[in-house]
Amino acid sequence: MSAVNGAKLFKTRCAQCHTVEAGAPHKVGPNLHGLFGRKSGTQPGYAYTAANQNRGVIWDDKTLFDYLENPKKYIPGTKMAFAGFKKAGDRNDVIAYLKESTA
Repeated sequence: MSAVNGAKLFKTRCAQCHTVEAGAPHKVGPNLHGLFGRKSGTQPGYAYTAANQNRGVIWDDKTLFDYLENPKKYIPGTKMAFAGFKKAGDRNDVIAYLKESTA
């Protein structure tokens, strides 16, 4: 896993919709600070779909790995438009970056 590569992937594929810094505003997608260990659909101040709120996923390495492959398949009804990271290595790199940047 490479957090450095994950940061590059996040910047080009995720940052247009998400922020990671504590106190940063939501964009089209929610701020991801404090993501690990949080239940899906619970970031205060963000208008989640019922699908995200009702899914009840606790975000960790495994759930993010599965989700980031195909978000719409993992949570049918999500408004996340991103098609996913098809390569396992890319998903692992983004997760490594998120572990560092959202803690």
